[in-house]
Amino acid sequence: MNIEDFREFCLSLPDSCEKMPFQAFRAAQSVLAFYVRDRIFCFLDIEKFDRCTVKCDPDLIDELKARYMAVGSPYNMSPKYWISLRFNDDMPDPEIKDRVRRSYEIVSKSKK
Repeated sequence: MNIEDFREFCLSLPDSCEKMPFQAFRAAQSVLAFYVRDRIFCFLDIEKFDRCTVKCDPDLIDELKARYMAVGSPYNMSPKYWISLRFNDDMPDPEIKDRVRRSYEIVSKSKK
């Protein structure tokens, strides 16, 4: 998967949009975030494009980490609710997209 395909997929989810919200922070200026209802459901570093961070059902995190080496701790988010997914590892692209879609669903259903 390449960054444009991934970006296109994220933006294909209803009412999603993209922003670069961390411009004030030098270490995070290249972080692209995808939103639904003004809340982040996925983000990644566009300069590296080696992983993304998504929200996850806390009951599934340990299972996913046991099943895939590609699943790791999130960057700068609560490991109770977020995971990172490494691209081009042992998690197939369709599964990564499914995790992103599930993150989108969790965030879109949550209360503000």
